[in-house]
Amino acid sequence: MDIKQYMSQIGVQARRASRLIGKAPTAQKNNALLAIATALQDNRSDLLAANQKDLAEGQKKALTPALLDRLELTESRFETMLEGLQQVATLTDPIGEISNLSHRPSGIQVGQMRVPLGVIGIIYESRPNVTVEAASLCLKSGNACILRGGSEAIHSNQAIARCIQIGLKSVGLSQDIVQVIETTDRAAVGELITLPEFVDVIVPRGGKGLIERISKDARVPVIKHLDGICHVYIDDQADLQKALDIAVNSKTQRYGTCNTLETLLVAEGIANEILPQLEQAFAQKQVELRGCPQTLTILTAINSATEQDWSTEYLAPILSIKIVPGLDEAIDHINTYSSAHTDSIVTENYSHSQRFIAEVDSSSVMINASTRFADGFEYGLGAEIGISTDKIHARGPVGLNGLTSQKFIVFGDGNIRT
Repeated sequence: MDIKQYMSQIGVQARRASRLIGKAPTAQKNNALLAIATALQDNRSDLLAANQKDLAEGQKKALTPALLDRLELTESRFETMLEGLQQVATLTDPIGEISNLSHRPSGIQVGQMRVPLGVIGIIYESRPNVTVEAASLCLKSGNACILRGGSEAIHSNQAIARCIQIGLKSVGLSQDIVQVIETTDRAAVGELITLPEFVDVIVPRGGKGLIERISKDARVPVIKHLDGICHVYIDDQADLQKALDIAVNSKTQRYGTCNTLETLLVAEGIANEILPQLEQAFAQKQVELRGCPQTLTILTAINSATEQDWSTEYLAPILSIKIVPGLDEAIDHINTYSSAHTDSIVTENYSHSQRFIAEVDSSSVMINASTRFADGFEYGLGAEIGISTDKIHARGPVGLNGLTSQKFIVFGDGNIRT
């Protein structure tokens, strides 16, 4: 296969399809989403069998437990895929929405209309459910998409792609609106990110190495986040039970995700009381704890944390703990070491909570909630195409609005400028 020629053809088809989906009525897009859900349900056994084949091959290749976890398409994740499609179908269609309409002294009216980005390339690893999430959001927001999953999920992704094609065809939409790259050749990625004539934006979802490479080599704008170094700060005025529940859930609900807790900060005024309880709770989950020198005076059986630990995304059952004098030092530590992804405070003090959300510079900042909620589905976006820690265009979980832009529109009645 000539990869350059193959990817150029994919790009030509995507650009043509983007013009069709960009003007498709909302009802047709919603019907397509529901048809895709039906096709997935009808082919559930085949999809799960394809996923088991990927898992078996992944085990032979000695993929890490975190990677295998992301790769697995469990029954509950399958149901979440279906629910996500249905939820996206119920969301308000942003395309064509006019905002900020105002009358000018010249007599014209000026406003802004929300429009699709055009063609979106998504490059991701492991998680086959991303194929559905990405396709659904791109479709509803009027964009064509080119999806390139990891080689470890090739059987799952191709099975899902066939269901998407069935859904699109059943409502009279072009199958080129959603194209899943069939080759596992890595050269396809290099071609995709250097096709600005066909692709309007790239969204990489995967490990830091993948995202760094894409960001460095792309000739197309990139929506990205590099790390998920997330924090929970337990304030000296925290409710102990809330703190225990939030800290344990943030770390152990899933280990291999970007919104998993990696560093726990504890106010020294509450450390002696809560740290032994936390140690016991994490021991039950077999989480390795690494602590600062002050933490080691309370929890003598845990490992010592190094400077590198504060900047590490473990994606594993490892947690670093640091005792801080109070809120000021917690905010300073987070803004120094955080990857600007998700950070949470546990406190019953209103002033402390308000300072935290105002001063912590991350894409999601939480009060008395698990960091695991930093997710497009949980935020009511239906799904997410990725999480952005950049500050321009889109920030946080990227849903429908993040996949659109705006153009100025002017209404006149023969008006001329004098």
